[in-house]
Amino acid sequence: MTMATATHDLPPQDTWFQRAEAWLDQRGKPAWITAMVLGFIFFWPVGLAFLAYMIWRKPMLCHARSSRRNKFAGHGVNRSSGNAAFDSYKEATLDRLHQEQEEFHAFMERLRAAKDKAEFDQFMSERETKAEQ
Repeated sequence: MTMATATHDLPPQDTWFQRAEAWLDQRGKPAWITAMVLGFIFFWPVGLAFLAYMIWRKPMLCHARSSRRNKFAGHGVNRSSGNAAFDSYKEATLDRLHQEQEEFHAFMERLRAAKDKAEFDQFMSERETKAEQ
């Protein structure tokens, strides 16, 4: 095995950018905002780049209804711990949470639909009252 083929067998390493992004993500929204403000203070194009990246990727604003498993797929949530009992418990718990999330989203949709219908019915009754007067 030559040196060139040995390096292809190794798993790909994260770039400094991916590590920095993960570091900021772990600390949440305040870390991203602080990095952007510091970027504007020290060199405005860096702050502008942070702002553009934050808007482009939208981690703070996007409330996608995708599965949480997809969101955490690259962070080792689906990785085996080596303990079969714990892995089955973890899988059952994640499935239960995913099901609860879907049920909650369905509930919120029904709630919004009921609210919209009530508002529309109120509008129509007010409109009929005004038409009769």
